[in-house]
Amino acid sequence: MTDPNAIQPSALDQLPDRDPEETAEWQASLDAVAQQAGPHRAAYLMRRTLERAEAGGIALPKLLETDYVNTIPTSAEPGLPGDPEMEARITAWNRWNAAAMVTRGSKHGVGGHIATFASAAWLYETGFNHFFKGKEGDGSGDQLYIQGHASPGIYARAFLDGRLTEAHLDNFRQEAGGNGLPSYPHPRRLPWLWEFPTVSMGLGPLSAIYQARFNRYLTNRGIKDVSASHVWAFLGDGEMDEPESTAALALASREGLDNLTFVINCNLQRLDGPVRANFKIVQELEAQFRGAGWNVVKTLWGSAWDELFALDTTGALVRRLREVPDAQVQTYQTRDAAYIRQDFFGTDPALVELAKLLSDDKILECFHLSRGGHEARKVYAAYKAAVEHKGAPTVILAQTVKGHTLGDGFASKNANHQMKKLTVDEFRTMRDLLELPISDSQFVDGVVPYGHPGADSPEVRYLQERRAALGGPAPARRTHALAPLPAPAEKAFASFDKGSGSQNVATTMAFVRLVKDLVRDKETGRRWVPIVPDEARTFGMESLFPSLGIYSPKGQTYEPVDRDQLMYYKEAKNGQILNEGITEAGSMADFIAASSAYATHGEAMIPFYIFYSMFGWQRTADQMWQLGDQLGRGFLVGATAGRTTLTGEGLQHADGHSPVIAATNPAALSYDPAFAYEIAVIVREGLRRMYGEAKPGEDQNVFYYLTVYNEPLPQPAKPQGLGIDEGVVKGLYRFNTAESAGLSPAANAARIQLLGSGTAIHWALDAQKLLAEEWGVAADVWSATSWTELRRDAMEADAALLRGEERVPYVRQALQGAEGPVLAVSDYMRQVPDQIAQWVEQDYSSLGADGFGLSDTRDAARRHFGVDAESIVVAALAQLARRGEVKATAVKEAREKYGL
Repeated sequence: MTDPNAIQPSALDQLPDRDPEETAEWQASLDAVAQQAGPHRAAYLMRRTLERAEAGGIALPKLLETDYVNTIPTSAEPGLPGDPEMEARITAWNRWNAAAMVTRGSKHGVGGHIATFASAAWLYETGFNHFFKGKEGDGSGDQLYIQGHASPGIYARAFLDGRLTEAHLDNFRQEAGGNGLPSYPHPRRLPWLWEFPTVSMGLGPLSAIYQARFNRYLTNRGIKDVSASHVWAFLGDGEMDEPESTAALALASREGLDNLTFVINCNLQRLDGPVRANFKIVQELEAQFRGAGWNVVKTLWGSAWDELFALDTTGALVRRLREVPDAQVQTYQTRDAAYIRQDFFGTDPALVELAKLLSDDKILECFHLSRGGHEARKVYAAYKAAVEHKGAPTVILAQTVKGHTLGDGFASKNANHQMKKLTVDEFRTMRDLLELPISDSQFVDGVVPYGHPGADSPEVRYLQERRAALGGPAPARRTHALAPLPAPAEKAFASFDKGSGSQNVATTMAFVRLVKDLVRDKETGRRWVPIVPDEARTFGMESLFPSLGIYSPKGQTYEPVDRDQLMYYKEAKNGQILNEGITEAGSMADFIAASSAYATHGEAMIPFYIFYSMFGWQRTADQMWQLGDQLGRGFLVGATAGRTTLTGEGLQHADGHSPVIAATNPAALSYDPAFAYEIAVIVREGLRRMYGEAKPGEDQNVFYYLTVYNEPLPQPAKPQGLGIDEGVVKGLYRFNTAESAGLSPAANAARIQLLGSGTAIHWALDAQKLLAEEWGVAADVWSATSWTELRRDAMEADAALLRGEERVPYVRQALQGAEGPVLAVSDYMRQVPDQIAQWVEQDYSSLGADGFGLSDTRDAARRHFGVDAESIVVAALAQLARRGEVKATAVKEAREKYGL
């Protein structure tokens, strides 16, 4: 057996050693240092040697962790520009008003968060005063992803700036009256201020990375030069546990996104307690980001620590800081100097001697107050290093105290995330600490007052002058007065009206063909942003590779293996396609950035993201909600849709519910088109509504979800007659009648209305024929392009009725006078067609694919779920038999005949 204590061969043993004697000398030197000066000294020398090698460009594995000290030493910090005292007064007012707003709101039971902004105040204030570019200067300004729980502080600053009033602050989290402020950054609720929804944790960092990447995409494609824009993402250390927070770190470094900075507020606490109680979150994050190729700047200790580090001649202090777990650091925040002397300094003789040189006040200043994230000079140095660093994104790990300046009852307490208010006495203590001119008499009836130095005060003038120099207010969202995009040539859409003749075409292929025509449009073609998660060939999109190119900031540095083929794999710096690899979350982040470019950059882009329908809403529905909040526009396309159309793939690929999830999103217009011409009508309408001339009262801030199928089927010609396009858009129209289908029913034949969506309409058409030829029943077939839009229209009609307005739902209008009962069917669970049941006047029943999917042929799967043509016939006969319009025995006969 192998001796576990024996020295194992390393990778270096596989390399030839040109000078074994020299190698042995280096190893012997290291052994000698370890024996004579101790292992800490040996580790120190190795660390410094590796740092020197890295700085000199020598190819070695990166050093993943550095000491638990600031990356930028005090001696290397640049001077802080501006007026530090003025900025301190501004920050004090913001701290006060943020706490006052939440405390006053707590009387109404609406909640709020105080401690997060208290810890991060200087992280924001330094940026607002010196770095964050506004939208009134050149370009698009910077993009700010504000930590959701810090929103009170952002509102407080907008109040000081004159953008908000006391009435706004008093309506924090009370929006129903129309003059309120949303709890968190919600563009849909406050569209002039917020740009990016961030409080669904993990989505902010992911979106920030793809926003920075999309900025490069716009620049490289020549749409707009936004190279001056910088993306700032403010995050919590607890938030970094979310998988989405770190999912795209490698993308950011791989593409050299030096236009991106993460600022992680390391207050060492999450909602319930310490982030890493027995470990060190800063060190963990440093290793993670360094390993992913990011530039890491640690801003941990404030200036009060400079004296301690100067006294640390043995390195014992730095070693102790590295070994103390985060939860114990939090404990030091709440304990007296005697405890800290014993527990922190008492573990090492060198530290005992060092502590003798420190007063109790000095110890408490360092361990209670002095953190790098609380000092403007430290933060400024980190930000300046970040924006000047080239070739890689930067993460700033700023250590703070959660609840800083809110008093001993808040600072570092495990429960402070849930603490919503301060007492009057705590406010008075806070006032004295911040040196604010607020008198006791201003606390009327125990209500804490808001504080403001005056619209013409030095503080407000300074704040506004700094923002003017940086390009205007921030954060701010601007909806540019963009001219409507011209409609593409009608030829692209009309080509689908004639159908496919004898050729079978899947609706997935029909959609891709339509996009091919639209991206060639001279006016709007360049604005399309095709997004696909490594499934382009599945969806028949490979023909777009050579014509549009796949976006890569490096272009194509290799000769593609399929270079001799017509549809070769072409990457280009100005490529139009975003082929993201196997990441639905990343693809959705792409879509969100592109879909809101009309506001972020004043450039209307038309993204379409095509994906396995099963892996869209089910996997990334939270991002779809984020998309709706961010007022994004574009086309989501769920391909290979339906529970029975994707043969052999099994239950994890069988989508029977995406329209149900889509129906929960108010911004999503969900369609299940059956035919190619319906897709053309829907896309044309979507382009008009989102990018063209909006109708009065029409919300342009919507996005479309289309389900398309991989089953090649005949594509019929568009029926003649009025109202077809309107019916497609509104969600329902009669595709044919038994008579127009040439089935010649008897004059007194029982009649039924078959409603089908997507691929299910083909089963309904087959059932229509069987009903006529084998059972003497006349069936009319309707295409239900959108069950959800029918439901929403009906709900609006109900709401109008409550207001005293007479309005008939469209679904009732469309089916008015239709004879017989209604039977609805889709390739989804019955809940999808059942959305409209209560507004249909006729007897209503439905069929659907409820339950898990299974691996088998399409025919077998449809028989299993009871949605094939024969199952529709039996269900139709049963419905008619209950009404006495066919013999009851017909149902049993049909079941036996079809083997059901």
